[in-house]
Amino acid sequence: MRILAIHADKISWKANRKTKMAEEIVGPKADEMTNCVVLFSSVEKLDENDPQKVIDTATHDVIHRLNQIKVNRVVIFPYAHLTSTLSRPDTALQVLKGLEESLKSHGLEVKRAPFGWYKEYDIKSTGHPLSELSMTICPYEGGNCDFLCPYCANPIMVKDLAHENTTEQPSGEHVKTAS
Repeated sequence: MRILAIHADKISWKANRKTKMAEEIVGPKADEMTNCVVLFSSVEKLDENDPQKVIDTATHDVIHRLNQIKVNRVVIFPYAHLTSTLSRPDTALQVLKGLEESLKSHGLEVKRAPFGWYKEYDIKSTGHPLSELSMTICPYEGGNCDFLCPYCANPIMVKDLAHENTTEQPSGEHVKTAS
């Protein structure tokens, strides 16, 4: 699961048009929340292996984050654009609803924007040093992933972290230089 968490003074949204996998909206199609953390959330294919572990880990990481900035209000905002490896829609909805219920059970005020809808939204970030954070929740390790995770796809490979540079000489030869 990938999450972009933004501490917002305010977010408002309106569901405009449903996709073929859209959930039915029971209440109003528009809503808002103030002084909250917005969790732009994508559920990934690997999360299908253990959705409950993803929910539990995300709950722990989100609560830790909320405690750092002293906020108790959350908006879960489905946002497929954080990954190229989306889970099946039924798994995504299971994880997002599970995260919603889990956070509520910890005494937080939680709203969830509808899944599978094209939405217009306005967000005003607080803009302090801890106002933005990205998280990658690993369904295997049960933690926030980094580039060393053997399971999750990340663009950085260990070999990319070498502290050597090569420079091309006029002869076309490559020479290693220490950085």
